[in-house]
Amino acid sequence: MSEVLDKPTTKDVADALVAMWKAGQFDQSGEKYWADDVVSYENMPGNEMSEIRGKAGVKAKGDWWNANHEIHGVEVEGPYLNGDQFAVRFKMEVTPKGAERTTLDEIGIYTIRDGKIAEERFFY
Repeated sequence: MSEVLDKPTTKDVADALVAMWKAGQFDQSGEKYWADDVVSYENMPGNEMSEIRGKAGVKAKGDWWNANHEIHGVEVEGPYLNGDQFAVRFKMEVTPKGAERTTLDEIGIYTIRDGKIAEERFFY
């Protein structure tokens, strides 16, 4: 924790989130670290999930993803910090409903404000 402001730094939040993700605690990490007004951007132009606003909306997006994919394994690399942002690389072995097993490889960029995730962007 930052002793100056007694609130978590970007590094504090990034390290805690990555530890939770490596432990498979994706849902718990969102509940703890998403800001109420978080914005999530996916690389899906024109898709209703390309931009989701608010903690409840981002949670619903995650619930949909979990209900429509069987997850076989996840690797998490990082965090890689820069100011109030950090990046994480995710490699996931998944089977989407009605499709063949595949490997997803993506980068998440997170912006931290007041110790919470204010924005997340996914690149794949």
